[in-house]
Order: sequence, then C-alpha cells, then structure tokens
Amino acid sequence: MAVTATTPATRPATAASRTGAAAVTAALLLLVAALAVVDITQGTAAVGPAEIWKAFTGSADTSDASVVVASRLPRMTAGLLVGAVLGIAGAALQAVSRNVLASPDTLAVNAGSYLALGVAAATGVSLPFLASSGIAFVGGLAAAAVVLGLSGLGAGTVRLVLAGSALTLGLLAVTEGLLLLFPQETEGLYKWNQGSIAQNGFDGVLQMLPIAVIGLVGLILLARRVDALALGDDAAHGVGVPVRSTRVIAVVLAALLSAAAVTLAGPVGFVGLCAPALVRPLARRFRAFTRSRARLPFAGLTGAALVLGSDVLLRAVVPSDTAVAVPTGVVTSLVGAVFLVTMAARAKDTAGAAPADRLRIRSRGVFVVTTIALVAVLIGLIIAAVLIGDSKLLLGDVVNWAQGRAGQTVSFVLDTRVPRVTAALLAGGALALAGTLIQAVTRNPLAEPGVLGVTNAAAAGAVLLVTTVPTAGSWTLAGGAFAGAAIGSVIVFGLAARGGFQQNRLVLVGFGLATGSAAVISMLIILTDPFNATKAITWLAGSTYGRTLPDVVPLAIVLAVGVVVAFARRTELDLVSLDEDTPRLLGLNLSRGRLGFLVLSVLLSATAVAAAGTIGFVGLVAPHAARALVGRQHTRVVPVAVLLGAILVCTADLVGRTVIAPAQLGAGLMTAVIGTPYFLYLLVRSRGGR
Repeated sequence: MAVTATTPATRPATAASRTGAAAVTAALLLLVAALAVVDITQGTAAVGPAEIWKAFTGSADTSDASVVVASRLPRMTAGLLVGAVLGIAGAALQAVSRNVLASPDTLAVNAGSYLALGVAAATGVSLPFLASSGIAFVGGLAAAAVVLGLSGLGAGTVRLVLAGSALTLGLLAVTEGLLLLFPQETEGLYKWNQGSIAQNGFDGVLQMLPIAVIGLVGLILLARRVDALALGDDAAHGVGVPVRSTRVIAVVLAALLSAAAVTLAGPVGFVGLCAPALVRPLARRFRAFTRSRARLPFAGLTGAALVLGSDVLLRAVVPSDTAVAVPTGVVTSLVGAVFLVTMAARAKDTAGAAPADRLRIRSRGVFVVTTIALVAVLIGLIIAAVLIGDSKLLLGDVVNWAQGRAGQTVSFVLDTRVPRVTAALLAGGALALAGTLIQAVTRNPLAEPGVLGVTNAAAAGAVLLVTTVPTAGSWTLAGGAFAGAAIGSVIVFGLAARGGFQQNRLVLVGFGLATGSAAVISMLIILTDPFNATKAITWLAGSTYGRTLPDVVPLAIVLAVGVVVAFARRTELDLVSLDEDTPRLLGLNLSRGRLGFLVLSVLLSATAVAAAGTIGFVGLVAPHAARALVGRQHTRVVPVAVLLGAILVCTADLVGRTVIAPAQLGAGLMTAVIGTPYFLYLLVRSRGGR
C-alpha cells in the first residue's frame, strides 16, 4: 500500500511542468497571433479584415494591397521582431548579471547606441542600414560594459540603476547637444529615439532578421553555461564553466540583439525589463521555464506581445491620425515606468537604509576661508559672464549701462545677457539647496532632484505649458513646473517613505518616474508644432536663452525663502540627517520636519526648472563638495553648497555660449557632462568601501 501510495509522487515532476509550460506557451502564441491580426487592421486608411483577406488572396484592388503589403504587414513584423529580440536580450542580461533590473534601458545600451548614431549622423555621412547597425552595436556594447563594470555583478539593484541612469543622462546630454548643433544632419533623430515600429516595406526587417537569428542561436548554445552562472561564480567554476568568457559572450550577443532592435525601430523602452519580469512568476510554477533554453524564447514571445499590445492600445485609444505621430516606444516606456514603480513599491528592500554619516566638524577658520574664496570666485565669474559672449564688452560699458548712459548696441547686449547670468546663478543655488535638503532628509548621499525624477516631473509640467500655451508667462510656467514636481514628489517620497527612505525603493521609484516623465515629454514634443518643439528641446537642454528679469523673480523669491528656512532649521537638518532615533529622543516631529523640507526642495527644483530648464547633477555635486570642504554641519554646508551650485551652473552657461560661439550649448548639457563622471566616481568610491 505504501508503495502504491507513493507511486504518483515518484513520477517525474518535469512531465507536468513541461505540459503546463507547453500550454502557457501555446496560449501566449495565440495572444501574439491575435494581436498581430488586430494590429494589421488598424491605421488611418479604411482597410478592414475583408480588404486584408483580399490582399492576401490577391483579389484586392491596388490601393488596398499597397497599404497592407507596404505599411501594415511590415509594421506588424517589425513589432514582432523588435519585441522578441528585446525580450531575449533582457532575459540574457538579467541571467548573466544576476540582477532582475538589468536590461537595455538600465544598462544604458539604448543611450549608447543613440549617441553613436548621433555622432555618425552629425558627420553628414550617409550610411547603409547594416553599417548603422554596427555603429549602434559598438555604442550600446561600450555603454553596457561601463555600467556593468561600475555596478558590479550581483551587487544589488540600486547600484546598477544608479550607474545606468547616470550614464544615460550624460550620454543623452551629449546627443542632445549634437541635435542642437547639427539640426539639419540629425533631422528626425529625436523622433526616432522614441522608438517607432512604422516601416516602409520589408527591407529593414529582412536585413535585421539574420542578426536576430545569430544572437538567439548564440544565446541558446550558451544556455547551459548561463544556467550555471545563476548558481554563483564559484559553483560555475566547479562544474567547469569559464565564467568570464561566458559572461562577455552573453553580453555581446545581448548587445547585438539590442542593436538590431535600435537600428530597426529606435529605442523601444522597457520591453527588455518587463518581458523577463513577467516570465519569472511562471518559472516559479513551471520548472521548464527555469532553463535558459525555454526561458529565452518565451521571454521573446512576451516581448513581442508587449510591443504589439502597446501598438494596438495606442491606436485603439488615440485617434488614427494622431496615433501615426506617436511612436510605440512612448507607450512601452509609460507602461514600463508604471510597472517598475509598482514592482519597487511591492518589493522588499534588502539594501536597508543608507548608513548614517558622522557629523564631521571642521574649524571655523576653514569655513570662513572657504566662503571668502568662493565669494571671490563667484564675483570674478559674474564679471566674466557679463563681459564675455558673442560680443565682448568692457567694465566701463557695464557701468554706463547701469547708469542708463550706454549706447543702443551695448544696452541690447546687456539687457539680454544680465538676465541669463542671473537665471544661471539663481538656478544653480536653488538646485544645490534642493539637493542638500533631499540628501539630509533621505540620508542618501546619491539622492538629488534629477536622479529621483523630480526634475523630469517638473519639466513635464512646464513642457505641457510650452507646447500648449506658448505665450505662458514666467509665473504660469513656474506653476506648471511646480504642479509636475509636486505630483512626482508625492509618488517618489510617498512610496519611498515606507520603511524609512531605503535606498532601493527610493532609487527605483525615482528611476521609473524619470522615465515615465521623459516619455510624456517626448509625446508632447512630437505632437506639437515644429516651432514649439524646437523651443521645448532647447529649453530642456537647460538653456537660459531669452530669459528676462521678470522670469527669474519667482526663483529669486523661493531661493531667498529656502535659504532663510534652512538656516533657521539648521539644527533640525543636522539631526534628521543622522538617524531615525536621535530626533525622536529629542522630541522632534520627524514626519512633519521631513515633509516641510521635501516641500521646500520641490519648490526650489520646480522654480529652477521653470527659470532655466532641465539642469542635472547640480543637486548632487554641490552638496558633496560642500561637505568635503567644510564638514557636515548644515549651518556651513548650506551657504557653501549654494555658492558652489551658482558657480557650477554659471560656469556651464558661460562655457556653453562662448566655446563654440555663435552656436550655443545649454547649461544643462554642460553640467551633465561634468556631473556624470563625478556621479560614477562616487559609485566606484562607495563600492570600494571608502
């Protein structure tokens, strides 16, 4: 009896697992097929299922057949191919890095490919399709190598996302600079970067298909080694798997797949992240999906369903004539951002809170000397910024202008230049103070408005006004930016507050918000008229061009209030930045204090964005440098950080409008070029435990 009772239990469990996996795979295939059929029927032309069937059977008229064969079938096929290769690439990257957030987006593969193609386009050389794919492959692979090298393999999600998002910001800043400097050569590149599966014929699909097959076959052949890596490097070594070469080959093949997708349709965001994440719950139920040979193709099918589903959803919700202009990648980015935020909010945070920093105190003399030196540098920089530009002036010209005795030419130059310098100074100071407050409240030295998505959310609110109400004034623009920043802050800080602002949740929610806001901004720019689009892109680059003194009044008021509040609450800032227990033991209302400081940081970030556009990394670099110079007492950190922020942005604005004059680069592009290496250096230093 005992033997009979145990006989069913001794049957191979893999048989049931394989049967269930086969059923799930069949259901997914049916879903993909249904989405493909629906996708073919959608479009601006009145071509329904009957006309499509006639086109297949050869009995349709010429116009209907042309629409189906030249446009809709290639679009559907491109969606299948792009989704499949991105899903496979994401699953492979997550497997070899042992990181559930590794994907072409978080590893900056898409940003690297975008920059490489931007450089190629700026040269004015017309490249064949396959050559463009090769350039995209090199750029994406280089970016992935940098992020994986800095973040470390299996070191946790937060470091990888921080390294990937920081490098992405820097690479995008350089690419945006190329778009502004070479508008004719790079025409259409911005829209391409949003990811569109629209095709003119099958040429692109047929040329990318062999590359996709090579990547998939290579990863399938490597599957046993990849599975061994999941057990850990030591275990893989123990069974004779060459760990380093396996990892390198897998990353190269994944980058090759990503390059094929990027070349065909542009960067279609978050498919490589979401598709493997949807497979993981199935792998826990069906053991067949734990093996790479089954998981990779299934992730490819899931990716195809995501891309086609996004395209179908877009065309079902948005009118056909408008849907044509909105790239599918915008929809996948929005869906992926919501997915990432939801996943971060529900996941257990194993990173813990950032360790409390000791309140290092330097002598008063160091603070005084440092402040005097920074004030002197700032005064010299202001003088240089006012005198130097496309037209060089003398101090006497400035004196005459101040007294109302300058000529028409000098008056025109200074009437436009002085507000620019003022906007740069105030924006730098405001962003530095916002970063100081956020880092103190969250006790996270890598937190700042840009990294946490607050700046992008503010930019989305402002761009909404720029593209819909071009005549909006400075106060209205500031209000729109504040509304966007407020909504973004509620999402980021509200979800991250659960458990005490722990690093993983804060960074992941911030990354999701930043990506979702960027998708909204892209959609607004694409749908608006070309004049407003150029205006918005220039403004997003952190440009102070065209600013007037009334434009910076809201920022000046908020910055003055922020400095006064920070000084008045300096002791509370010191205590909040230490740990959770000390403020409570001293009778401090920690929740109310945090809320007040976060609201102030949102106001500072929003008004800075409204006055000077999107300027990143100032809120990271200035507080770090201030603490290194004068210690961690906020009575000293605040003025030094504000001075450093003003110096940094004013210098970036001066360099951007003089180095390649008469052409100009926005201050935001320059600060990103400066801030990205510094941010990555901080990651390397923290990895070393110093």
